[in-house]
Formats: sequence, C-alpha cells, structure tokens
Amino acid sequence: QVQLVESGGGKVQTGGSLKLSCAASGSGFSVASMAWYRQTPANQREFVASIDINGATYADFVKGRFTISRENNKSSMFLQMDSLEPEDTGIYYCKMELVTSWVRDYWGQGTQVTVSS
Repeated sequence: QVQLVESGGGKVQTGGSLKLSCAASGSGFSVASMAWYRQTPANQREFVASIDINGATYADFVKGRFTISRENNKSSMFLQMDSLEPEDTGIYYCKMELVTSWVRDYWGQGTQVTVSS
C-alpha cells in the first residue's frame, strides 16, 4: 500500500528557512508528477508548487522564495522555503500522481509551518 510521509515543518521567524520532505513508500508504481499545497487559516487549500517531466511551476506568491525538487529513484520530493513570511503559516501537504495499473493522486498527512513576525 502506498503512503506519503512528510517531514520538516516547524516554527521560524520572518525571513527564516525550512525544508519540507515527502517520501512515497511501497513499490510497483512510477511517479508522474509531484506537488505541494497548503492550507492557511484564511484560505482553502491552495497550490504552492509542482514538478514533473516538463519542469517546475510555482504559485505567484512563492516565486523566488520557494524551490521544489525531486529524487525520482527514491520517489521523494522537497520544498525549500526561504524568506518565509507570516502569511506562509499553514499546513503543507504533498501530493503525488502515481501510476500503477491506473493513475491516482496520493496525499501526505500534512506538516505544520508557523512563521512568527
């Protein structure tokens, strides 16, 4: 059974950095795409960044501050977050589109990021 496990959240001050990780356990699948979303107190779950064979895509509010990366052979992905702002506070979720006999999205459990002013 495939599971996504996240790590790396925490508390930082404005201007600080955090690196989130997400790893898929299990076997018998390939990764089509990977993405990060976040749930902030003010908003519904929103797109942060994604990466696939065509490259990386970012939400406007994180461009130049966040970097998404992946390790295909380990089915892992990362989100390097720099210049963090209080508005970045929220629960961050990873999502992977995995291909087995079908294509399906899997979500991580979420990790809390808190940025204090």
